Amino acid sequence: MQRNTLISQPFDMIVFGGRGDLARRKLIPALYHLAREQRLPDDGRIICVSRGAMANEDFVKMMHDDCITHSGDGTKDGQFDEQSWASFATRLTYLGLDATDIKSYESLATLLKGREEVVRAFYLATAPDIFGPIAANLKALNLVTPASRLVLEKPLGKDLASAHEINAAVAKAFTEPQTYRIDHYLGKETVQNLMVLRFANALFEPLWNRTYIDHVQISVAETVGVGGRWKYYNESGALRDMVQNHLLQLICLTAMEPPSTLDADMIRDEKLKVLRALQPIHAADVAHATVRGQYKAGNITGKTVSGYLEETDSEAHSNTETFVAIKVAIENWRWAGVPFYIRTGKRLPSRSSEIVVQFKTPPHSPYPESAGTIHPNKLVMRLQPDEGIRLIMLNKGRGPGELKLRQTALDLSFAETFGGRSPDAYERLLLDVIRGRPALFMRLDELEAAWRWIDGIQQGWSDTALAPKPYAAGSWGPSAAIALIERDGRTWHEDDI
Repeated sequence: MQRNTLISQPFDMIVFGGRGDLARRKLIPALYHLAREQRLPDDGRIICVSRGAMANEDFVKMMHDDCITHSGDGTKDGQFDEQSWASFATRLTYLGLDATDIKSYESLATLLKGREEVVRAFYLATAPDIFGPIAANLKALNLVTPASRLVLEKPLGKDLASAHEINAAVAKAFTEPQTYRIDHYLGKETVQNLMVLRFANALFEPLWNRTYIDHVQISVAETVGVGGRWKYYNESGALRDMVQNHLLQLICLTAMEPPSTLDADMIRDEKLKVLRALQPIHAADVAHATVRGQYKAGNITGKTVSGYLEETDSEAHSNTETFVAIKVAIENWRWAGVPFYIRTGKRLPSRSSEIVVQFKTPPHSPYPESAGTIHPNKLVMRLQPDEGIRLIMLNKGRGPGELKLRQTALDLSFAETFGGRSPDAYERLLLDVIRGRPALFMRLDELEAAWRWIDGIQQGWSDTALAPKPYAAGSWGPSAAIALIERDGRTWHEDDI
C-alpha cells in the first residue's frame, strides 16, 4: 500500500477530557481514520487524560469499541479494520489526571520529557471554565514549548465578557498564533468547497452581489432534542450554541470578499470584515428581525417525542430557546439590501444543513402565461447529510407541443462524483492543528466581533422580555419563523425538485 503521509514531523496530541463524549465520538475515531489512511507519521502519539484511574488496556478496549460504533462508512469491505486498529492502538496512552491540580501533571511531564522539539497539541475537550487553569498548569511546569498548540472547544464563554476572560487567562500561557479555536463546521467538505466554488470559477463570482442575488438562506436543522445535555443547553440556548459560531461562520464564508492569498490571516481578515459589517439588532429590532422558539411534544418520523420541559433533568419552567430565526443585514457595498435569513433548531422534521443563494427573477419574461411561472435560479449547497451542490434553473419541457417551463436541477453529489468515504470534519481540523495551519480556526478578534453582535440580540430579548414561542416537535419551528421571511415576499427553500 502506498504511503499517504501528510505529516512528516513527529507529534504528541494531548487530549484533556480524553474519556468524554467528544473524544469518544469524534476525536479518537478521526485520528484512527487518519492513521488508517496513513496520513500520520509513525512517531505520532495520542495521550488522553481524564479524571480517574483506568488501566491502559481497558482504555484502549473502550476506544476500540467506540471507533467501531462511530466509524460510519469508514469501514473496510464492510468490516472494521482490526489490523489498522492494532497499529493505531500502539499510539494511545491513558493518564488519570485532575486537570485543576498541578501535582497531577507529574506523570504527563514525565511522558513528554525529552520531546521538547516535537509538535505538542493540547486539545481541551473540557468545560471552558477550566481552560485557564489547564493553560496555567502547563506553563508552570514548562510544558508549553515553541512548538506547542492549544485547541479550544466551544463554548468559549456565554457572552463577550466571559469570552474575553477565558481568552485572557489562556493568553498568559499561549500566544495568539498558538491558539486554535475550533468550529467543526469549517472542516466540512462542502464548507471548504464554498471558497473554491466562488474563487476558482469565473462563473459565480461576478454574480455574487446585490445586483444579481435576491437573498441568502442558511438553515441548520436537527431532529434530536437536548436529551442528557439539558443542563448545559439550558444555560446556552440555540443563539449561543449554534448561531454565535456555526451560522455566523457560514455567513462569513458566503459573504466575504476574495482574499488575495490563502494565507490564514488573509482569510480571517476578510471574515472579520463581514462580522463588523453585520447590522446590530437591539431591543427595538428583535420583535421583527428575530424569532425564538421552544419545542413541545410532537411527532418525528412516526415516533412521539417529549417537549423541552419534559426532557430528563429539565425544570418546570425555562425561557431558553431551542429554535432561532434571524433576518440579518450586512452593511457593505456588496450586500446592501440583500437579507440573509438564518434558522436553526432542535426537533425539526429532518437533519439537514444547507446554504441557499437565491438569484433575482429575470426583469422581463417574453413567454406567455401558459408557459408557466418564471422561478428564480437557486444555488443550493448541502452541508449534510448528502453533501453536494445543486443549481436550480428553468428549462423547456420536452415535446413538440405548447411550450412549458420546468424547474430542473444540475446536481453534483460529492459521494457519486468523488466516491469513497467522506472524511469527518474533525479529520481535516486535527490534521491542520498538527501541521500548524490556522486558517480554519477563529482568531480572537473574530470571536469577540461575533459575541458583540450576539450580545446585542440577547440583551434585546432580555429588555423586551421576548419569550420563546412554542412549536411542535417535527415542525419547522414557530409560525412566526415563516412570517419572518414571507412578509418580505419570500419563502423558506424546500427541496422538492
